[in-house]
Amino acid sequence: MASAAVQSSFDVAFWFVDRALDDNEYLQPQKLQRLMFLAQAYFAVAYHGRMLMPAIFVADEFGPIEPNVFRACSIQRPAIEPVPLAEMVTQFLDSIWRKFGHHSADSLSRQVNGHRPYCDALSKGPRSEITLEAMIDFYGKKASASPDTAIAVGAPPIGQVLRPRVMRSQTGKPVSVQKWMPPAKAPGK
Repeated sequence: MASAAVQSSFDVAFWFVDRALDDNEYLQPQKLQRLMFLAQAYFAVAYHGRMLMPAIFVADEFGPIEPNVFRACSIQRPAIEPVPLAEMVTQFLDSIWRKFGHHSADSLSRQVNGHRPYCDALSKGPRSEITLEAMIDFYGKKASASPDTAIAVGAPPIGQVLRPRVMRSQTGKPVSVQKWMPPAKAPGK
């Protein structure tokens, strides 16, 4: 498995907190946890199983959490020097923020808490791990589902989450581009 795209889950947490501050918004701890969970899941789908951050998410009674960030940030932002993120990571996180950042903490929790990876882990008991494979399976299937079906269960397909990059054609005209993703193979083929 490839290495994680960032050094620490704190890098992603701080990016979301700083982005919320840029938008004059207070980022509640529960909302931060849901955004981090969705970022990890969609990044793994978009980059063929690669982790965004070296983190394990567990099923808490209120929703999925990354326990280290949750505990460290429970009182205040820890004194950790943020590390600049690669452009592809910031563009990806910006897509997650644009898609899910306007939702309230309660709304995001209701959505994510209804998704199979969280429900399956919680059924095993509190603080059970939500595996990356379960995230890829669930959110990856949404990538190939019809948009109406995917949105009905609160998990938009990846094509609706990732923001296309704007580049210039040979004539200078702006064009939207997205990373090509091969179709998923059918099991056993």
